[in-house]
Amino acid sequence: MPERDITTVLGFDYGARRIGVAVGNRVTGSARALEVVGNGANGPDFTRIAALLREWRPDALLVGLPLTLDSGEQANSQNARAFAGVLRERHALPVKMVDERLTSRAASERFAERRASGSAKRKHAAALDAIAAEIIVEQWLREATASPANG
Repeated sequence: MPERDITTVLGFDYGARRIGVAVGNRVTGSARALEVVGNGANGPDFTRIAALLREWRPDALLVGLPLTLDSGEQANSQNARAFAGVLRERHALPVKMVDERLTSRAASERFAERRASGSAKRKHAAALDAIAAEIIVEQWLREATASPANG
């Protein structure tokens, strides 16, 4: 599917214990944190991920790629790539890797802003991973909008 035909995406912030999930829409240019899916000894909760795909019907999936500040791979880079490969095989959708450098810091800042405004509580701190996924989707939306080949 050409990137210009992609409207709805689900973004994932892959982590060893939790995977943040967000939805984005290219028409509105908006992204929204959805939830955090478990990732444990038996691997990611693919049952829940499949349910989210049925609910949101995305055209493509985005997986955050953790890189070092100098664009090098880090320990979790291969795990995120492997997760992306499994998503591609299981769901037959395009999967795009999105540079996620600095998303953890941005997610922490955004969560702090939401707490200060009263829209988030300390007990919602687990939602940081979903906020990181939201930022990954926003990053892709900015890049997709800025690229003339995608328009």
